[in-house]
Amino acid sequence: MTEKSAPLFIKRYASRRLYNTETSDYVTLEDISGFIRDGREVQIVDLKTGDDLTRQYLLQIIAEHESRGDNVLPTDVLTDLVRSYMGGGASVVPQFLQTSFDMLREGQSKVIENVSAMNPMTKMPGFEMMQAQQEAFMKAMTGGITPGWSASEEPEPETKEEAEDLATIKKQLAELQAKLSKMS
Repeated sequence: MTEKSAPLFIKRYASRRLYNTETSDYVTLEDISGFIRDGREVQIVDLKTGDDLTRQYLLQIIAEHESRGDNVLPTDVLTDLVRSYMGGGASVVPQFLQTSFDMLREGQSKVIENVSAMNPMTKMPGFEMMQAQQEAFMKAMTGGITPGWSASEEPEPETKEEAEDLATIKKQLAELQAKLSKMS
């Protein structure tokens, strides 16, 4: 894996204009979205107060994409997110989302590594496991309804390690779903 570089530092002026300190020019939310798509981390800070505004702007970018019809988050997931903010006490949702996206990111990295080595995807070591992880993630995020996939079509793990990993993931998802159900 490559080392993470320092995030792209963006200042927000009192006029709400966003200034890219790396290129010394003003940027838009669409520019920031492009930086992120290109793999850059960003940090947006209010020049006057020093407050970190990164989360606020990332949420704004997501909201704008969703409003334009780039629907990534199903309504049920958005509803559960709102519930997690409204419920008292600590929520398991942030930890669940972080773990799920870490798994997705790790799986994508493995795919990219193997594709760059010119291996056919279907013969990649761990391909079925990664596919099972992504399907389990989608199943969990959509409340068990994943178009075009059913439990009877679940790929069989090739190794004992893959079977143990899959069992662990299933157990964790079941525990998280149980916790989420109790919170509702």
